[in-house]
Amino acid sequence: MSFIKYILIILFFFIVNCSGNKVSNYHGVKRIETKFDKLKVNYTNKNDIIKIIGPPSTISDFDNNKWIYIERLKTNQSLIKLGREKIKQNNILIVQLNNAGILIDKKLLNLNDMNDVKYLKSVTEKDFSNENFIYNVVTSLREKINAPARNRSKK
Repeated sequence: MSFIKYILIILFFFIVNCSGNKVSNYHGVKRIETKFDKLKVNYTNKNDIIKIIGPPSTISDFDNNKWIYIERLKTNQSLIKLGREKIKQNNILIVQLNNAGILIDKKLLNLNDMNDVKYLKSVTEKDFSNENFIYNVVTSLREKINAPARNRSKK
């Protein structure tokens, strides 16, 4: 009976310490959608973009004039799901500049634009076998080489 009391006390402290408030974790630039509207194609330059949004999260490896800004908001799910996080907001802003530093294209991708990748779970079978002539010769040689070692360990 005392064992059950200890479990109930531990369970009570666990439940009391759990917060009902959802924890939000931001990553990247906040409120990127409102900043997207302030950018004007063929008018805004590189310095204006840095003033409005800030430095880019990443710059494309293939084109230095393509800047990428990321905003991600994750929140904890219910207490029943034991703190697993759910992506509540995922925005990616891609800004294309010309060689003079003027904005020529802007694109905003949101959570609905994410692709759900499904992986194939089949297993590939091997096409070869160990029952060929060379394998048998090498195996017998290996056994003959290791035979003196086996005989020494028995003595």
